[in-house]
Amino acid sequence: MVEFFLNAYQDTPLYQIVLEFIAFVCGIWSVLLARKENILVYPIGLIATMITMYLLFIAGYLGDMLINGYFTIMSIYGWYKWSVKGDEGAVLPISRTNQKEKIIGFLLFGLTIAVVYAVYVIFEYKIHWDNYIDIFTSGLFFTGMWFMANKKIENWTLWIIGDAIAAPIYAYRGLGMLSLQYVIFTALAVVAYLEWKKILKK
Repeated sequence: MVEFFLNAYQDTPLYQIVLEFIAFVCGIWSVLLARKENILVYPIGLIATMITMYLLFIAGYLGDMLINGYFTIMSIYGWYKWSVKGDEGAVLPISRTNQKEKIIGFLLFGLTIAVVYAVYVIFEYKIHWDNYIDIFTSGLFFTGMWFMANKKIENWTLWIIGDAIAAPIYAYRGLGMLSLQYVIFTALAVVAYLEWKKILKK
């Protein structure tokens, strides 16, 4: 296992390894903050997504790069939503999606898949089998980020599924730290879902 991770970085410039490590730490830290409803999830998450965007651009993975670009935008939106206080000074509460929000989620999922696929076609990138998985997880992550910005518990369900799929894909690509990060993300998302569910019951 150790040899697998080390071999993946034999030809990688030191600065890229450092950047990937920073994204790794900030990514995990942001999930821990989200789990506790801490608004710092967004500035910390922004660091992770912007670095990851750069690394994925270098590697040529357009689908994943677009996901992180969207995460960056939605982090700013979520930061605003979580910070604005409503009536009587109350912050945005955890809730479940209603029928309208479910429909929006399905539409966002489908639209994301169509747009990411179109990007591959427009830029004439050869679509390999793992890119199709990118396209599918893009839909999950885009929808999950929107649900998270609105504090919908369903966001964790989508993160669990998407993270569990992404972990072996990054391992296959030789991005060891990102693969390990998504394994940890999956476990943290399960714990976060259970914690938010307890809060909803209260």
